[in-house]
Amino acid sequence: MTIEFAQSARSSIGIEWELALVDQKTGELANAAGDVLRDLRRADGKDHPQIVSELLQNTVELVSGVHTRVSDAVTELSRLLDDLRTIAAARNVVPIASGTHPFGQWFDQPVTDKERYHKLIERTQWWGRNMLIWGVHVHVGLDDVDKALPIVAGMLRFFPHLLALSASSPFWGGVDTGYASNRSLMFQQLPTAGLPYEQIRTWSDYERYVDDELSTGIIEDQTEVRWDVRPSATWGTVEVRFCDSTSTAAELAGIAALVHCLVDDLAQKLDDGESLAELPPWFVRENKWRAARYGLDATIIIDSEGRQRSVADDIAALIARLEPVSHRLGCAAELSSLHGIIADGGSSARQRKAAAESNGDLTVVVAQLARELGQRPRNF
Repeated sequence: MTIEFAQSARSSIGIEWELALVDQKTGELANAAGDVLRDLRRADGKDHPQIVSELLQNTVELVSGVHTRVSDAVTELSRLLDDLRTIAAARNVVPIASGTHPFGQWFDQPVTDKERYHKLIERTQWWGRNMLIWGVHVHVGLDDVDKALPIVAGMLRFFPHLLALSASSPFWGGVDTGYASNRSLMFQQLPTAGLPYEQIRTWSDYERYVDDELSTGIIEDQTEVRWDVRPSATWGTVEVRFCDSTSTAAELAGIAALVHCLVDDLAQKLDDGESLAELPPWFVRENKWRAARYGLDATIIIDSEGRQRSVADDIAALIARLEPVSHRLGCAAELSSLHGIIADGGSSARQRKAAAESNGDLTVVVAQLARELGQRPRNF
């Protein structure tokens, strides 16, 4: 089969940010997305084009337009968040951003009434119903389809850096899982999710893979390929989709800036005729697990010889190396802000600290998440 890769401006950027809705008084998940989205409909009766539904009725997704700078994309998302917050408040609901809800239970959450979601749940059953998780997807535009699969493979070296920085899902169903990002390991249970296949190296390889998936009924369209990093033919981008939902707009900006710089840097190396360094897939898989388990305290494997280093130290070195790229892309301040995430341990560490200081009261954690997103909860 032939899959057309859309034309896209080199290093353009778009961001998708998934948010949970919670009751303003109790902190429990609120299945209010349908009502909130109806309230957000435009004067012509059409749905809001950039605040949209997701799998569960407790979830909304903010979708930016296409931009050249991270700051512009995050500013747009912040305006959308303000719109959402105003409408949601009328229904006593507030948004929070994290990879999981600290004490929500998956079996209490109704699915959004769309055919594709019902099909997903019918096929995946218990694992599908457990997808009580929220993430961030960052798209970066490519000017040549032949760069797509090499950059997908090249980005896997930086998987633990991005996951450790974004990790915000230490709790699951009221329990501390011991992981900084429980979400990332939950999501890989879905068919076609998880790490991309190392055998797929060219666009024709990818077309054959998608054809195999379609012809055997594994997927019904190419958007159901849910790799952690994937080519997005519809938009002409590489999509990094494994990060936990970032708890603040500032963290979102920093992590998006790192993705932006990395993809642009890899694209430039290809333009210069260089081969992209990769890790063996068994090291990539181990690094994913270590970052999910330990977050910014992880020690990761940094090269094919098996040398290891603190992920925090390697992120700091990466920020320094990418500084010229960040200036070119206009995201130097956002990239530099990642030092702050390293210093405070990130959202997973802040959530655990809030729980410890309140003798394990996870409603306090939800209240903190609401405040971090700029919303003052009422009573919880």
